[in-house]
Amino acid sequence: MNKVGATKPKVGISSCLLGAKVRFDGGHKRDEFLTGVLGRFVEWVAVCPEMETGMGVPRETVRLVGDATNPKMIAEKSGTDWTEIMNKFARQRVQQLIDLHLSGYVLKKNSPSCGMERVKVFSAKGAPKRDGRGLFAAALMQHLPLLPVEEEGRLNDLKLRENFIERVFAYRRWQDFSSQPQSRQGLVEFHTAHKFLLLAHSETHYRQLGRIVGAAKTKPLADIYFEYGELYMHALAKPATTQKHTNVLEHMLGYVSKQLSADERQEMVELIRDFRRQLVPLIAPTTLLRHYTNKYQIAYLKTQVYLEPNPKELMLRNHV
Repeated sequence: MNKVGATKPKVGISSCLLGAKVRFDGGHKRDEFLTGVLGRFVEWVAVCPEMETGMGVPRETVRLVGDATNPKMIAEKSGTDWTEIMNKFARQRVQQLIDLHLSGYVLKKNSPSCGMERVKVFSAKGAPKRDGRGLFAAALMQHLPLLPVEEEGRLNDLKLRENFIERVFAYRRWQDFSSQPQSRQGLVEFHTAHKFLLLAHSETHYRQLGRIVGAAKTKPLADIYFEYGELYMHALAKPATTQKHTNVLEHMLGYVSKQLSADERQEMVELIRDFRRQLVPLIAPTTLLRHYTNKYQIAYLKTQVYLEPNPKELMLRNHV
């Protein structure tokens, strides 16, 4: 198995984040990380709901009004109601995106069309509340519930960035795998290769996934694949923590420990301890483990996605 992913992930994105001048004032919100770094490893699928519904550039600003659970999209000055047009567009555009088999989506924060969370919702009286979701974003997340979705602002948090991108590549691996002829043995191998990655997120989910794989002889494979894919993505949405990573590293050390010299083992133990104390980044112990895995040809560890789940050039494990 190609650990990072057999094919380049297709990732949806708000067009303005790529530098397209589609905002209400004719400007853009080009994001350097997304365009200059991540863009080398994904295929962007750009969408601007407000442009694609015919609002034009420049345009009157719109905002969400009313009930946060079912808001209207109203032009701020003229009062034009864009709700029905936007909702119809969102349904149709999301169906097109489903057919493209996206592996993730990056939305523009605070947008009445694309905001994932905490979008301002205005009422007849009182200050606006930040409890809304953009109309397009709501349709996207409703119809693609397993799709990794984030806002560009939240990706400035290195832990959220790592989790999101890890899920994008994990989803791509599942999409590539599940598009092949279904087999119980193939599913066992996929699950085994993801053992330590899943444990770093949720041991409970990992064990539940194991039971699903174990039931593959008694249920239709199509049902097993559906159940597995859903729970697999739910597991990876659980944040990995320093403690969970430490447990995984210690488990992996057990597979190589007998081959190590006393000095090599002590170095590995100390590096894991330093990681647990947050003195070194995760890349330090995983790089040394990968070195020993290759040096001593530890077959089981060589299959583990955990040691390289994302392109190393993204440096997602380089922060403390």
